[in-house]
Amino acid sequence: MATVLIYRRFPRLSRVTPFSTTAKYKAEGRSSKSEQKKEENPETANTRTKSVATIQLLNPLDYKVLYNPSAYAKSRGASQQHAARSSGQALGDTFTSPGMAQLQHTFSTTSPQALPPLRNALPKPESKPLLEPTTSASLSGAQAKEEVEKEKREMHDSKEDPRMFQKGRPEYRSLSYDKSEPVETLPLEEGDSILRSVAICKGSQSPATIADYFRKLSRLPVEQHMALVSEPRFNTLCRCAVRNLGSFSTSDLIDILKACVRLVLPPTHPLLNACENEFCRRVWDMNLDQLLLVADCWRCLERSVPSYLSILFSYANMNWKDFTLARFVQLLYIIGEGRRSPTDLTQKIESMILKYLDSFTLEEVGAVCLGLFKSLSGISDHVMRKIADRVSLQMEDMSTYALVNVLKVLRYTRMDHLPLLKELGKVIPARIPATNIQGIMHIALTYSSLHYFDEGIMAAVAMSLPSRVTYCRSKDAAKFLWSFGCLDYEPPNEEEFYSSLIEQMHRKLHEFGKFPEHLLTGLLGLAFVKRFPEELIDYALRDEFVRKTKNSKYELRKDLFTLSKSVEIECPSYKGNRLPPLLSQEITEMVLNFAEQEIYVRDEIVEAKSLLESMLGGPEYVKNHMILPHTRSSDLEVHLAVDGHPIPFNFKDPVADRKLKDIGVSLTDDLLTQLVKGRSSSHSPVEVENEARPRSQEWGDEARTPHVGDRAVLSGRTLITDARLQVEPESGHCLETPLSLTLNHHPRGVKLALQVSNRNHYCYSSKRLLGLHRLKRRQLQQLGYVVVELPFWEWFPLLKRTRLEKLSYLHYKVFDPALLSRAG
Repeated sequence: MATVLIYRRFPRLSRVTPFSTTAKYKAEGRSSKSEQKKEENPETANTRTKSVATIQLLNPLDYKVLYNPSAYAKSRGASQQHAARSSGQALGDTFTSPGMAQLQHTFSTTSPQALPPLRNALPKPESKPLLEPTTSASLSGAQAKEEVEKEKREMHDSKEDPRMFQKGRPEYRSLSYDKSEPVETLPLEEGDSILRSVAICKGSQSPATIADYFRKLSRLPVEQHMALVSEPRFNTLCRCAVRNLGSFSTSDLIDILKACVRLVLPPTHPLLNACENEFCRRVWDMNLDQLLLVADCWRCLERSVPSYLSILFSYANMNWKDFTLARFVQLLYIIGEGRRSPTDLTQKIESMILKYLDSFTLEEVGAVCLGLFKSLSGISDHVMRKIADRVSLQMEDMSTYALVNVLKVLRYTRMDHLPLLKELGKVIPARIPATNIQGIMHIALTYSSLHYFDEGIMAAVAMSLPSRVTYCRSKDAAKFLWSFGCLDYEPPNEEEFYSSLIEQMHRKLHEFGKFPEHLLTGLLGLAFVKRFPEELIDYALRDEFVRKTKNSKYELRKDLFTLSKSVEIECPSYKGNRLPPLLSQEITEMVLNFAEQEIYVRDEIVEAKSLLESMLGGPEYVKNHMILPHTRSSDLEVHLAVDGHPIPFNFKDPVADRKLKDIGVSLTDDLLTQLVKGRSSSHSPVEVENEARPRSQEWGDEARTPHVGDRAVLSGRTLITDARLQVEPESGHCLETPLSLTLNHHPRGVKLALQVSNRNHYCYSSKRLLGLHRLKRRQLQQLGYVVVELPFWEWFPLLKRTRLEKLSYLHYKVFDPALLSRAG
């Protein structure tokens, strides 16, 4: 089969200095559902509408599709489940209780005469040509070649099989079930005979016979399975099995479960409900291989079985000494697929990883990492580093799928393993074109999460993406945008790259109601690189969407706040929805409260603020706050007149906010006189007048002659100040206010926003700012601030130096002649 992909290109999105958008999409979606389906992701991704067809399939002559059951099992299972529910509704409705008495009453026996035989219900399909000659003739050679290429892309963009590691050792055959393994096909006549026998005997067969019926029926041709599951006589067989569950041997019960896997029973099928209860009851009578095999079957059926897994983990904890390498890897696979991390096994898991690490195949290393990642299992830096050490040495021999799994857990543990990251830069770019879209997303996301910039990898991702963007889920598109925005990287094909992803975000608009975090993630990534698609922003800020964010498991209010305020500053012509003022104020207070507890009190910021106050003349000249609360980092704000003198502006009295403390003042005659007359008898009238002098009058003097702190800074070293703010260390080196700052008495000045940066503001081991902090500085400049940075590679070492050296450094930063040239 070849693929006809209906694809529509929208106009490219330009930078938003004037506000611009890509295409006139409405938030309500496209004009019709059929058009939406044509543009939907052709990959079998995890979305709400898994069975929605998104491509049109043709069957040109002489073209065959390789059948890969593991790659398409999920979508096939979903379609069969739907058919089973619609055709066998009675079975689904009545098989809801594990109680035997209720089951016996709710199921009615169907007369065999009223049902068609299996050969009629499941007719043998007639052999038909793949395509009519007239249709194939209408396709030109170029078209056929193009469709073949698209089909190839569709195949390699199918989801990878997480069970590939099971092919590497024969031991896994007893621990897992491979439904793709070929079996001898059962003739349709024999299947019909079994169903007739079931209908006639009405459940009087022995448990061994019933188990044998399941084994045989599961060997019917695959194309007959869906009809069999909806067949009433098969429902009768299921009822018989439920009534006799307690009488089956454990091996027979496992064979029935295997048959259910081959027949792709829906996860909620009542027979499976009863089987789960029975296996939970038998756990302590089964051996470890059987327990792992049953857990694997539940995974094949995509059924969530938390009770069974809980008992399995308890059994594993008590019998840990029985775990061989294969059993351990299979257990980690089950733990990952169950999305649950047993805390009491954490230490044992780490010890076992270290024990078998050198013996694992590379695919098993990938499986172990995937299990840890999916279950969100905590793993020590020591163990993660050992895994990364091995992978970095054998990366070229590792499959891309296994390698991506290692990157997932590397990202989760925030491990900065440079040898592995550098080796990735050599190996990954050449593999990008053959990697599926989800794998590429995880590669890009790992680099952005670790703040590690590798232009070769990011450029390869950007070049590969536009032609395959329709395979992106909403999650993928959003994380691509976030990754590139976070690293503040605009690739060589930036217009094509960004426009294709924004188009895909429009196509996936219907998914964002269920996954609002993906829309906000993508829009923030775009905002970092100064791109603001109007329709998507308008949709994200409408009241209905804002309400949906409250139901998310993530805290999304701060993301809404950052987006809304960024649009307000950078897109003044925007006329769409905005964040409600009340909600905006609520988020502002939340952010500021956090800043007071966690940000303002950091040593490097407190020290800079204290020294600036001492240098400039007091707390009135410096304000430690968030100028832009939506950017979530603090600033030290300083105002300078054009003549170079600091201007007081922070008039809030810090003492007023302090709580009064009982210091035990003694009541004396002098104190009583002060209380009665309002002043101390020991003070002269001149002193009283000076005390009563308004503070605002003093600010003018201080602005002309700012203080530089204590005259005696350290023993043996002094700071000498005069009217020109000359800072002179004892060594003779003089830091003097430049002449240009004192000659020009222009009434206007300059507002400085001093940034006390840290490593988390930059890409790893570089001076490349991350997207959020690039956005902040851009917006500060748009609001008229001059950004002055105290970079961590300069300021942090100074924290260990003398007070004089720190003051000299700050003086140099604040009174830079180039700053006042920007005033106006």
